This record gives sequence, C-alpha cells and structure tokens, in this order.
Amino acid sequence: SLVDHHKKKIMMQISSLASLALYAIGCAIYLLAPGEAFKDVASPVLWTLVTVLLAGVLVGNIRTIALPTLVTILIPEDRRDKANGLVGSATGAAFLIVSVISGLMMGLWGITSIFILAISLTLVTLAHLWFIPVPEKGIVHTEDGGVRKTDIKGTVAAILAVPGLAALILFTTFNNFLGGAYMALMDAYGLSLMSVETWGFLWAVVSLGFIFGGLAIAKFGLGKNPLRTMFIANIVLWIISCLFTIQSSIWLLAIGMFLYMCIGPLVEASEQTIIQKVVPQKRQGRVFGFAQSVEMAASPLTAFLIGPITQFVFIPFMTTGAGVDWIGGWYGVGPDRGIALVFTLVGLIGLLVTLIAMGTKYYRLLSAQYTKA
Repeated sequence: SLVDHHKKKIMMQISSLASLALYAIGCAIYLLAPGEAFKDVASPVLWTLVTVLLAGVLVGNIRTIALPTLVTILIPEDRRDKANGLVGSATGAAFLIVSVISGLMMGLWGITSIFILAISLTLVTLAHLWFIPVPEKGIVHTEDGGVRKTDIKGTVAAILAVPGLAALILFTTFNNFLGGAYMALMDAYGLSLMSVETWGFLWAVVSLGFIFGGLAIAKFGLGKNPLRTMFIANIVLWIISCLFTIQSSIWLLAIGMFLYMCIGPLVEASEQTIIQKVVPQKRQGRVFGFAQSVEMAASPLTAFLIGPITQFVFIPFMTTGAGVDWIGGWYGVGPDRGIALVFTLVGLIGLLVTLIAMGTKYYRLLSAQYTKA
C-alpha cells in the first residue's frame, strides 16, 4: 500500500532511512550490553537484538517491493523478463562483494565491524538513490479514487481475480518455508567444514552463479511461459538440494551451491514477470507487497524452528542414534551429517511438492491467463 500510494523513489528512501535507524539501534545494543548476554540462547538481550535487526531487514523490503513496480513503469512488457534478470544480477553482485568483505571482517575483527559495514553501505545507498531521477508522473489510486492505507480486501480480490495466482503465492510460500532450513543451518554446516574466512570466500565465488543466472535471463529471457520455466527451475533446485550434502565434501557443497545460485534468479524473475503482466499496475505494489510479506514470513519461521529440531533430533540421530546404524555407513556420522540430513530431506519434500503442484489445475489456469494477458 505504501508503494502504491506514494512515489516509489520516496518510499525507497524512507525504507533505507528506517533500516539505517534500526541497524544503528542494533549496534548500540551490541556495544552497550555485556558480552555474556549474547552467549545464552535464552537471553532477552540477544532476542531484542535479533528482533531489531530482523525489523531492519524487513523494512528494507519496501525497496524490493518498489523495484519490480518500477520495472513495470519504465520497461516495455516484452523486455521485462530480461530487466528482471538484470535486477537479479545486480543483487548477486552485491551479495558477492559483501560475502567477501563480511567473511574477512568477521574473522579478523568480529561482529562490530559487520555493524559498521551495514550502516556505511546503507548510507551509501541513500546518497546514491538521491541522485537517480525516477520519472514517475503520478500515483494511481483505487477504483473509487480514494487512497486507502492498507486495502487488504482489494489486494486479496486482485489476487483472486487472476486464476491460479493465489496458488502460485502459496506454492512460493511453501518453498520459502522449506528454504528457512538453509537460512538457519547453512552457515553451521559450512563452518563445520572450513574456517569463517574460507566460508566467506566460498560464498563470494558461488555468488557468481547468481550473477551468471541473471545475465542469462537478461540475454535469453524466460521463454513464452515463465511459469513453466519457474517450475522446471524448482525441480532442478530441489534435486540439487537432495544431493549437495549427501557426502561431507567441500567440493560437493561448493558445486551444489553454485548451481543453486545459477538457477535461483529464474524462480524470482519468473514470479515477478508473471505478476507484472497479469496484475493491473495500480495494484502491483500491494500484490508484490502481499506476496513478499507472506512468502518471506515463512523462511524466518522455519529458521527459528529448525535449529532446535536439528540440535535435539537430527544431530543426535546421526551422532549416537539409530541413524548411525541405518545410514551412517555410507552417509557419514557426526553433527555435520545431522545437519546434512535435514538438507536432503528438505530437498526430497520440495521436489515432491513441486511435481504435485505442476500437475494441478491452478498451474494450467495461470499459464492460460498469462498467455491471454
């Protein structure tokens, strides 16, 4: 609603300012609280810090909601899929640079340096955005000419008006729900195999895949049916997820992550391209915002749940439990194999759900609606 009812550039600036303030508050909490407060998982100070930083990330999503609506405004329809690919490449480039810098800084100087980095880069983006002209002539209001603050009812109606769109959002939400396992456990698994500095460099290298994937979309597009492209990409992603931790190997992990990064932009660009075409421009901010709010809420939820489950169920299962006898002979044993088993199971579930979803009537309805639009 904020994106639809205000100029996009102004909302992006407000988004960065809010993130900047929350990161600064988080930095202050970390510097002022005693170090022991962050070593106890039950510490209120620790969870206050987590909440403040997560809020800073979430309010920054206003920028990511505004960006695809600007693609709709500025780019002709037949080139939007390629523009979305370039957006993915830009994201990947930023991720690569920050992965190298943050990995080194964390290893050498600790988390205080990460706060300084986040605050500094947010200031840079604010300054950069100030000088970018965005030729947005006016703001499109709702059908009755009024400006509603949230208009959730109208947003849901706009989503339901497109056959299959609600199912697509639900499918992506479920994928993100599974993806929360990677958010919570990937660092733990990677750091069980290598040092924090090496882990930072590895993320930088595999992040090149995100850039390559985005550039490939910018060059070749997403095909006549982005929805089909999206589902095929999901099938490949989940197959990779089943295999890249099947043995304790840095090379297997690196190759799997690189391929995952290459294919990831296809999924995101496909969803954006579909929404840009089938949803009226005047409601795209609310639909993108609704979709991202629902989809992104799933990952943190899983991240908070999967850590304790892994610690108290899967790690013991592969360390001293029945898993040692059942599959330990070929899968390996130890805490890292408990984490790896979570990744394998998540991949199998994701693959099964994707194949089922691709055979539903909602897939056919949305494909037909996209072609018709």
